[in-house]
Amino acid sequence: MIKNDLFLRALKGETVERPPVWMMRQAGRYLPEFMEIKAKYDFFTRCQTPELASEITVQPIRRYGMDAAILFSDILVIPQAMNIEVQMKPNFGPYLPNPIRSQKDVDNVIVPDVKEALNYVYEAIKATKEKLNDDIPLIGFAGSPWTILCYCVQGQGSKNFDKAKEFCFTNPIAAHGLLQKITDTTIAYLKEKVKAGCNAVQVFDSWGGMLSPVDYQEFSWQYIQQIIDALKEDAPVIAFGKGCWFALDTMAKSGASALGVDWTCSAKNARYLTGGNITLQGNFDPTRLFSPPAEIKKMVTQMINEFGKDKYIVNLGHGILPNIPLENAKAFIDAVKEYKAD
Repeated sequence: MIKNDLFLRALKGETVERPPVWMMRQAGRYLPEFMEIKAKYDFFTRCQTPELASEITVQPIRRYGMDAAILFSDILVIPQAMNIEVQMKPNFGPYLPNPIRSQKDVDNVIVPDVKEALNYVYEAIKATKEKLNDDIPLIGFAGSPWTILCYCVQGQGSKNFDKAKEFCFTNPIAAHGLLQKITDTTIAYLKEKVKAGCNAVQVFDSWGGMLSPVDYQEFSWQYIQQIIDALKEDAPVIAFGKGCWFALDTMAKSGASALGVDWTCSAKNARYLTGGNITLQGNFDPTRLFSPPAEIKKMVTQMINEFGKDKYIVNLGHGILPNIPLENAKAFIDAVKEYKAD
C-alpha cells in the first residue's frame, strides 16, 4: 500500500483534504544535486544506468516532499529502441543524424522487443520503488506518437516542426505507418513500466499544439486514444497536450483518468471544456516561478481555488525551467501542502 495516496485518490476523483502536487521535470536540471551527477555522466548514460536514474528521480522528493515521483528518463528512448539514432548534444538538445523522410526510412524502423531494448528503464523503476519505500506513487511516462514523430522527421528541436508537418501532409501513408509503429512500441513500453511498478502513466504531447484542430485528430489524438484504451485497465493515464485546449472536450471522453492543462487555458475554461467531471492537472506558468516566493504562494492558492480542491492535481503548465531558484520551487510545493479550503 502507498502511504501517501493523495495523488492516486485525486486521479480517481475522490474527495481529498487538499490537492496533490508534483512538477513536470521535477527530477533534474534546477537541482544542484542533479548538476553534480550531470557533470560526471552524459545524458543517455544517466537515463540508461538504473542506479543514476533512480537517484535522480528521488532527489526532488527528498528535498521538497512532492506527492508523486516521476521516473527520470526521456521520451526519446523510444525511437532509440526502434533503431533510430538519437544523440543529445550539450547546449543544443536532441539531434537525430538520419531523420526519417521517406517510406523506405519508415520501413527500416522496427517495433522492438521492449523488454529487451528498454530493460534498463524497468530496472530503474524497481530501484526507484525500493528507494521510495511505498511512501508515494511513481509515475511513468512516454511522449505522444506525434511528438516522437516530430523529432524523428525534423531531426532536432524546432519552433514549428515544419518538416514534420510537411512529411505528414505530403506523405500521409508513410506518416501514419510511422505513427502506428511508435504507438505499438509505446503501448508495450508503458505496459512493462506498469508491471515493473509504476502506479500511473502520463503521455506528453509536447508538440500537439503545432497542429490545427482537424490535423490534431488525424495525426495525434487518435494514436493517444489507442494508448489510453490499451493502458486504462492497467493504470490511471494522464494525457497532457501542450497548446491543445481545443481538444479538451474530446480528451475528456477518452477514458483518461486526468488531463494536463497548460497555462494558456484558464481553470474556468478547462472545467467548462471538459464538462467538469474529469480530474485536471496544471497549470502554473513555469516562468512564474521567478516571482517572489510570497507571490508564488498567493498565486498557487488562487489557482487551487479556481480549479477546486477535488478532481485536481497541482502542477506546472509545462516543465520546470533550469534556472528557477530553489526557494521558489519550495514555495510552490509548500503553498499546496499548506492549503486550507475555505
